Amino acid sequence: MKLQPIITSLLETDLYKFSMGQAIYHQFPSYKTKWTFKCRNEDVHFTEEMLSEIKEQIKFYCSLHFTEDELKYLEQIEWLHEDYIDHLRIWNARFQDFELTSDSPCGLSIEAHGTWLNTSMYEIPVLAIVNEVFYRLSYNYDSLFEQYKQKLAEKTNWLIEGTFNIGNFSEFGLRRRLSAEAQDLAIKTLCENNKNYKDSYCIGTSNVALAKKYNVTPVGTMAHEFIMCVGQGNPMYNPAYSNKLAMDAWTKEYGVFNGTYLTDTIGDESAHLDMGYTYSVSFAGVRHDSGDPYEWGIAWIDHFESYYKKYHDERVNPKNKTLLFSDSLDFERASKLYSYFKDKIKVAFGIGTYIANDTNELPLNIVMKVTECNDFPVAKLSNAEGKTMCKDSDYIEYLKKTIDWRLNHK
Repeated sequence: MKLQPIITSLLETDLYKFSMGQAIYHQFPSYKTKWTFKCRNEDVHFTEEMLSEIKEQIKFYCSLHFTEDELKYLEQIEWLHEDYIDHLRIWNARFQDFELTSDSPCGLSIEAHGTWLNTSMYEIPVLAIVNEVFYRLSYNYDSLFEQYKQKLAEKTNWLIEGTFNIGNFSEFGLRRRLSAEAQDLAIKTLCENNKNYKDSYCIGTSNVALAKKYNVTPVGTMAHEFIMCVGQGNPMYNPAYSNKLAMDAWTKEYGVFNGTYLTDTIGDESAHLDMGYTYSVSFAGVRHDSGDPYEWGIAWIDHFESYYKKYHDERVNPKNKTLLFSDSLDFERASKLYSYFKDKIKVAFGIGTYIANDTNELPLNIVMKVTECNDFPVAKLSNAEGKTMCKDSDYIEYLKKTIDWRLNHK
């Protein structure tokens, strides 16, 4: 490796990989998946040097094991079970699950194949590796880091001065961070200054390793992959019921714990249909990841309000639910959303690239998504066409038809 190791701990991933991982371990251990990397930037090219470095960094990641100290930390998370933590004790990534070549328009192709239990864990560390390798080998990194520190100081001062007030927020930037040291500095700086903010509070981070290091809250529940694989990975089930199947599996695993539901995998209208009274009680809130955030938030307030009026149950009172916004946020957008919704419902924010990779250069827009489950195509439709990712256009059409039929035959 030309660079120092980028991922140095298996805790260096987003918390929801563990919450989904436990549900996979207990309920879907035989499921197999394929994951595909995509760079959405049209003017970005990865060189052969970068490809070689990425391979070596992934090999190093595959040599890591959980330490007993790390497992002891996970044991403190009340919804993680002893048997799953014991599984992690012997778990490590497998380099033979990866295929890395230069055969793509951007010069970097990555696919991962294997059990869902394994491949789910690869996404976040691989993206963090790709991002940091790109910036360290494409630019004068020291200059970029100085830009980053100046912008982080400016952001912190905005919260201290009350230029922007955003209530509770968490840092969600591991997969697209400038570097490990940049994200570390962000968590240290933002959380240390909590006492100085006007009306903002940095709860913590999705990065479990940094949450442990700074004794802050690790944040996260589920990703699109869970709804996609549970709802579309078994051909016995109609994929228009993906949300229903995912909600069933999630509440079987966690009951009322660990419950913020991601609503846009096959469109919010389907999520509204499947989140009936029972699930509206059991999920603490919902997460926004695409589409107009104001329309989305109003629709979910109306959703909870309808059950509150019908059953007079404080558990579905919108004032007791949370809207978690996590789509391409900066402090200005978050501040406007907070001002608009804070008196109607609880509000929280997950802010990623804006905190973890803000320099004078445009950030990479890279993803690694599950594209097959059990040898069947899977797709995320979301509320924004640009976020749809599937290798099989026929399957997308089939999925849309099943959803339309169901919505028209309620």
